[in-house]
Amino acid sequence: MITHPFLYFCPPKAKYLLLGSFCARPQVGYDWFYGTKVNQFWSIIESVYNIKLENKEAKQRLFTKLGIAISDVILECDRNAANNSDTSLVNPVFNTKIISNILKKNKISKIYFSSKFAENLFKRNFGELMDKYISLEFIVLPSPSPRNARFCKSVKFSIYRFLLPKCIYYLWNFIL
Repeated sequence: MITHPFLYFCPPKAKYLLLGSFCARPQVGYDWFYGTKVNQFWSIIESVYNIKLENKEAKQRLFTKLGIAISDVILECDRNAANNSDTSLVNPVFNTKIISNILKKNKISKIYFSSKFAENLFKRNFGELMDKYISLEFIVLPSPSPRNARFCKSVKFSIYRFLLPKCIYYLWNFIL
């Protein structure tokens, strides 16, 4: 069993929660969520917010300004293949306690899913939370994986920019 190395990040007064499925296999330089060399997540976020995110601390500062908590639906699992595909995740132990605590201690209004797969996992395995927090809005982002050939990176950028929360810093940089 592989235990999630990052668990979660939740800034004070978080309003949004971003959920993925499970982290990628360890790689050199991979220090936080979506940090593999091929994953497009952070380059899309940099474009959306017109900011350079060179390290984990910069990413956390941005998510703090935006009020975004981040975690994954799965806490532990095995992989039945030597790749990062969601289809290779087996024997999952779901991240119920951490996600419950984030929802309990914050006024989360929206849950963003990093893929349809993550949303499906959540909806199949977190029914109690969905019943308890019925006002939550669920939003599925296009998967930032380059394997998601359904959308090119520029289309993913446009969708993320439209769906993700705005902030004054973003608006100011967008005007400039």
